[in-house]
Amino acid sequence: MVNKALALKIFEGFSIERWNDLVRPFDLIEMDKSAEKMVLVYIIGKFEEQRGKKIDWEWLIYASFFELLRKIALCDIKSPVQRMIRKQYPEEYSKLNQWVLEQYKGLITDEWLIKKFQAYIEETSSVEKASGKEPTLEMRIFRAAHKYSTMREFEMIAPVNEHIRLQRIERELNEDIGEYLDLRGLQMLVTKQRPYEFLLIIEKLRFQTRWNQTPRVPKTSVLGHSFFVAVLTLLLSRDSGAKMCPERLYNNYFSALFHDLPEAVTRDIISPVKQATSGLPSIVKDIEDTIVKNELLPLMEDFYADELLYFTSDEFENRIRFADVDIRHVSFDDLNKKFNEGKYAPVDGRLVRVSDHIAAFLEADSSINYGITSKHLRDGRRNLVRLYPDGQTINGFDVAAFFKEFESQ
Repeated sequence: MVNKALALKIFEGFSIERWNDLVRPFDLIEMDKSAEKMVLVYIIGKFEEQRGKKIDWEWLIYASFFELLRKIALCDIKSPVQRMIRKQYPEEYSKLNQWVLEQYKGLITDEWLIKKFQAYIEETSSVEKASGKEPTLEMRIFRAAHKYSTMREFEMIAPVNEHIRLQRIERELNEDIGEYLDLRGLQMLVTKQRPYEFLLIIEKLRFQTRWNQTPRVPKTSVLGHSFFVAVLTLLLSRDSGAKMCPERLYNNYFSALFHDLPEAVTRDIISPVKQATSGLPSIVKDIEDTIVKNELLPLMEDFYADELLYFTSDEFENRIRFADVDIRHVSFDDLNKKFNEGKYAPVDGRLVRVSDHIAAFLEADSSINYGITSKHLRDGRRNLVRLYPDGQTINGFDVAAFFKEFESQ
C-alpha cells in the first residue's frame, strides 16, 4: 500500500501554508499543525484516562491520518469558508467529503483502510449536520486539540499583526474552545500550567529545520517530520501483514510521533556529524537520554512520563517491556508470535526507523526534483537507498522495492 504515489501525496502536507492572509513571523505549515494537534490529543487523552475514561486511541490515530488527507484535498478552500459550508450547507458539505474520499481511492489500495476512511467521513458528517447525534469523547478530544493548536498558532502571530485584523478571529476561537473546557487536559493548557510548559518545549521542534546545512524545497521542521514518520509507521504497520494488537498500533504511532522529542532540548544533530566517530552515536544517545530526564521529565505528568520515556528509549529497536521496567529487544517474529499483547508493550521500532528513512529520502528527493540540490542532498539520498539491499524486508516491508519506484523519474 505504501507506494511512491501515496507517499508523495501525503508529503504535500509540507507545502500547504496556513494563515497566509496575515503577517507571519515564521512559516506555518499544515504538517506542523497536524503534528502539534496529535501531541495535544495525547496530552488531553491521557488526562481523560487518568479520570477513568476509556479512550479509543485507534480512532484518534486514524482520524489524524484521514484529516490530513482531507486537508490536502481541500487546501484551496480557506478554513472559514469550509466552516461556513459545514454550518450553512450541511448536505453539500457531506457531498464534499465524499468527493475527498474519491480522490484517494486510486492511491490507497488497502480496501479495509478505504472503508475505514468512508466510515470516518460518515460518522463525523452525521455529527456535523446537527442531527441530534452527540459527538463521542474521542471526537471531542480531537476537536479540542484542533482548536487549541489553532489558538497556539494565533498566539504566535498575534504580536506582529494589527489588533483590528485579529478581533473577529480571537472572538471565534474563544467561543469555539469554550465548548471543550470540561476536558481536564485542556483546562490545564488554557490556564498555562505544567502541560503548557511541556508543550512550549515540544513546539521548539516546529522552529527547527531539518537538513539545516543545505537549501531545500519544501523546508520541513523536525515536528512536521515526526508526524509524517508517525503516519508512515501507521501505514507500514498495516503493510507488515501482522495482526497487531491495539496497544502495539498505539505504541508504534506514538513512538514515531515522539521519536525526535530529545531534539527539543539538544537540537538536531545531522547524521554525518553523529557518525563522525564510531563511538559518537552512543555518546549522543546517552547525552540525549540524560537531558530528557533532567529537563523534560519534570514537565511531564506522572501518569504518562514513563510511557514517553519508553517511546524515546531505543526508539529504533523492536522491543517489549516486562512489568513496566525490563526492556528487551526482540525479533519481528517474536513480536508477532510471543509478545503481541498489551501487557508486553510491544513496539515495532524498526518500522519507525524505516519510516524515518523514507521521510528523509523524500525530503531530499523532492528538493532535488524541484531543482534545489546540493552534495548533502544527493549523498543523503544515495546513502539511504544503500541501507536496504534487494530482497531484504524490515518487519514485513520491502524498503528496496519502495525506493526502486523512484529510479525511473
